[in-house]
Amino acid sequence: MLSHRFSSLLIFLLLGLLPARAGSAPPNILLLFADDQRADTIAALGNPVIKTPHLDRLVHRGLSFNRAYLQGGQNGATCVPSRAMLLSGRNLFHIDEKLLRDSTWPEAFGRAGYSTFVSGKWHNGEASLERSFQTARSIFTGGMTNPMQAKLRHLVDGKVGPAIPSSKHACEVFADEAIRFLKEPGKGPFLAYVPFDAPHDPHVVPDDFPVKYEADNIPLPQDFLPQHPWNNGEMTIRDEQLLPWPRQPEQVKAMLAEYYRYISYLDGQIGRVLEALEASPYAENTIVIFTADSGVARGSHGLIGKQNVYEHSLRVPLIMAGPGIPQGQRTDALCYLFDVFPTLGKICHVTTPNQGDGFDFSDTLTDPKKPARGQLMFAYKDVQRAFTDGRWKLIRYPQVDKTQLFDLPSDPFETTNLAGRPEHASRVIQLTRQLAAEMERGGDKALLVVSDPKSPDWMPPNPGRESRN
Repeated sequence: MLSHRFSSLLIFLLLGLLPARAGSAPPNILLLFADDQRADTIAALGNPVIKTPHLDRLVHRGLSFNRAYLQGGQNGATCVPSRAMLLSGRNLFHIDEKLLRDSTWPEAFGRAGYSTFVSGKWHNGEASLERSFQTARSIFTGGMTNPMQAKLRHLVDGKVGPAIPSSKHACEVFADEAIRFLKEPGKGPFLAYVPFDAPHDPHVVPDDFPVKYEADNIPLPQDFLPQHPWNNGEMTIRDEQLLPWPRQPEQVKAMLAEYYRYISYLDGQIGRVLEALEASPYAENTIVIFTADSGVARGSHGLIGKQNVYEHSLRVPLIMAGPGIPQGQRTDALCYLFDVFPTLGKICHVTTPNQGDGFDFSDTLTDPKKPARGQLMFAYKDVQRAFTDGRWKLIRYPQVDKTQLFDLPSDPFETTNLAGRPEHASRVIQLTRQLAAEMERGGDKALLVVSDPKSPDWMPPNPGRESRN
């Protein structure tokens, strides 16, 4: 008797539902996922300092999205909701962060006849991992750790097994497992998901990794500030305490040097996986996606972490390459991370697993000039909301009654707040109304105006404490 996977595949073939690529075979999917990687950290996309030769090659043979975003988070560990949104196709206000209530896209691909594989960081609960993937090896089920000492687990007989300390850097292990999967015969079409635990802090790489950056040669972010000018509602979370206040330029540069080195190390591991794919029988019929769960501030706007709605923390790299996708091009189409799987589902003729919120941007993959979403709304807890129509971006801090307005084409680093200028008063009103409407459509019940706002003034605890040590 045929297995369920091959029965489903046969049905697709008989009905003629599979895309006509590479001899009518359905495309494979290789999704490479970074942890806390800013969109501006790839050399081929404009970073003059960083070394990312393998991601550069992917940029040259694929389509890069300039305006791909995480929608936000309702807790400080924004990677948890980010991954839940990605895998379920639901928005921030509709997700179950543990992925227990809703079916996932990997499940849907499995039901459609795909072999489903994962190795890497899983941050959404063991039960959903067991349900979502047929094969799961070397899984890190924690939040953050020293990657040289990560405890990894395998799926055995459908259940997550005991944690075993890794013998080497976790990212190398994840790459090893992906390469092993690509070399295994007889898979049919596959979905391989490789969520690396990098470049999330701590920024640890093997001592013998040759790429190093001198802090003095790292430019400060163009939106660097010693301290955020008011209380954004999340000023002392763990991430913000990684450096003292006020932020010192030399400390920020040193942190960026470590961060860039970690990204270069990750780039090397991604290169190993891509080289294995190119040497495999699947090279011509695999869609490769590289993206990340969030950006991170690292000195921008006086912030260190990702618990904010500025571009540096919400905007993520998104590169897609493969059959039918334009090569060496970029697009300004707006999209969320949770639009990626609905788009792949359309291409692969995989039915949505639930009543999702994702948008199919496959038309943009055909013509990069075609828009995707017309507007985006962002959120962090109940303290920050933002809206953009592609040009204008409004940020609202209801708890302290502060508003920002930025003209993104002329001010991509969000350094000039136009909200208080009389000539923009009507625009602030209009965008606030659009934000409120988008919140209502998305199921966000937070308030944009509170009855008793707090003072926006804020003083750091023990300012300069660490710099005196």
